[in-house]
Amino acid sequence: MSDSKQSLPTITVAAIGVVFGDIGTSPLYALKEIFSGHHPIPVTPDNILGVLSLVFWAIMVLVTIKYVALIMRADNRGEGGSLALLALITDKAKNPRLAWVVTLLGIFAAALFFGDSMITPAISVLSAVEGMEIIAPSLKLYVIPITLVILTGLFLVQKRGTGAVGAFFGPIMLVWFAILGALGVLQIINNPSVLLALNPLYALHFVMTHPGLAFLALGSVVLAVTGGEALYTDMGHFGRFPIRLAWFGFVLPALVLNYFGQGALLLAKPEAIASPFFHLVPEWALIPAVLLATMATVIASQAVISGAFSVARQSIQMGLLPRMQIIHTSNNEKGQIYVPFTNWSLYVAVVALVIGFGNSSNLAAAYGIAVTGTMLIDTILIAFVMALLWRWNKIWIALSAGSLLLVDIAFFSANAIKIPEGGWFPLAIGLVSFVALTTWRRGRYLVTEEMAKQSIPLNDFIDAIYDVHRVYGTAVFMTSSREGVPAALLHNLKHNQVLHERVALVTVETTDSPYVDASLRIQVELLQKEFMRIIVRYGFMETPDIPKALELCASYGQPFNLMETTFFLSRETIVPSMTRRMLPMRALLFSFMSKNATRASDFFKIPTNRVVELGTQLVI
Repeated sequence: MSDSKQSLPTITVAAIGVVFGDIGTSPLYALKEIFSGHHPIPVTPDNILGVLSLVFWAIMVLVTIKYVALIMRADNRGEGGSLALLALITDKAKNPRLAWVVTLLGIFAAALFFGDSMITPAISVLSAVEGMEIIAPSLKLYVIPITLVILTGLFLVQKRGTGAVGAFFGPIMLVWFAILGALGVLQIINNPSVLLALNPLYALHFVMTHPGLAFLALGSVVLAVTGGEALYTDMGHFGRFPIRLAWFGFVLPALVLNYFGQGALLLAKPEAIASPFFHLVPEWALIPAVLLATMATVIASQAVISGAFSVARQSIQMGLLPRMQIIHTSNNEKGQIYVPFTNWSLYVAVVALVIGFGNSSNLAAAYGIAVTGTMLIDTILIAFVMALLWRWNKIWIALSAGSLLLVDIAFFSANAIKIPEGGWFPLAIGLVSFVALTTWRRGRYLVTEEMAKQSIPLNDFIDAIYDVHRVYGTAVFMTSSREGVPAALLHNLKHNQVLHERVALVTVETTDSPYVDASLRIQVELLQKEFMRIIVRYGFMETPDIPKALELCASYGQPFNLMETTFFLSRETIVPSMTRRMLPMRALLFSFMSKNATRASDFFKIPTNRVVELGTQLVI
């Protein structure tokens, strides 16, 4: 989207609709959870001003300074997110041990994101629907059923794509943020003394006089900055400048005004803590406010779900997940995709969360740990960027990254005490995802190694071909290695005792960049006896299309006619060994993942009527 010719105002409004949905719905539950959650803070004037000051400066430090001003500078050819940052660093990390540490951190950040993407839809929509209880307490019985209906509808429409709905996201969120600011201003006018909390001394005084309460409060203050990491993750869709413009020009002021408006209300009516956001709303406007809040939370959920699809595709391309079905839902926007497995996995988890936790307050206990964990890892990764890419002075790195790290550790520690109350869920999901991602990565490495052992040098193979019968047409053998003879080629020759008159060995490689220029897409090496080796490169944000890539070979004088081409694919059967190169349980998991991976022909968009699959058994 950032490469499109849309005007700056149009892109900025679209960014408001997608990027800021999560952080924009935090006022629904953040202050409520701080003062009346699992670790309630007494609603006194001093505590209100101290907490408001903490919220304001958390937003300024963790979102404005850390993400908007600093981390958004570290783009990978315009793309952001933990995996894009990982690719950026590993490209520069020459030390293998350093590259290994960075890789594990990046993978765990991606794993935590999957946990976050399950909790965000659940807590956002549930907190909005809970506004019905303010309208009529008797409606409480219908909160969970209505929430489940809305979420079911949200996940059902994913397969239709976000293009049609996306046009409405920006205007709705514009109205939402405008109302946030307006509601806040009305209360601030009644009690302007609340603006004293802009002074960081109020936060410092609260921390110094009530260190225990302040530590507990941090566990919920982080709810005000959830979604801050989305500014970096979604940078590739809209560009750095429109996101910064939207943040400073509209979103940040609206959020601050609403939080301070809630604070002003609490100073006058402490009993409003039951739902400070909805108590800001005049009685006559409660029903429209609940409907608008529900729409805003659906939009926030949509953005996170779309982000999960994007992370899943990046993980597949980077060799962290097996091939999965990826459906493009737009002919114009390459970033709009639908991943069925990810969609329905998220849906099952979200439904379980809503039913299991029952209300937004219980879910809030589970929310912070994933966000603070991701933010902590992002700080560590950006420190590597400062050293390896930006070449900053070590003292400056220690001061800047070290200060941010202390803040992140404080927030993470405050949320860690909520692990028994629900924080275990994102950690459990993160751990399961991490094991799956690293198992697939390790398993593919062992498979490649084993296939290399069974292979023979290509030049020796070509030299040994004398009296083999050559048949009409072209044979394309897909192989993961640049070296040696593919197993499928050896099996074909052994069983059919023929070779096609033209043989192409095609290897697909994923680069550390999000996209690859068309001029660099393929590399063709012509060999003897009508053999050729073709390297096809894709970025980690792209979806492979082999027939389309082979069309580019015409410029090398090697055109491909699909009706005269047969694609040979090797389907590996994984047999766990007793050599313990991989733990038995992980070997079984890898074998299961391999069996359930999407067929290579579907993933690479190869016509099924042109494919021959040959089985290969590998012991790892």
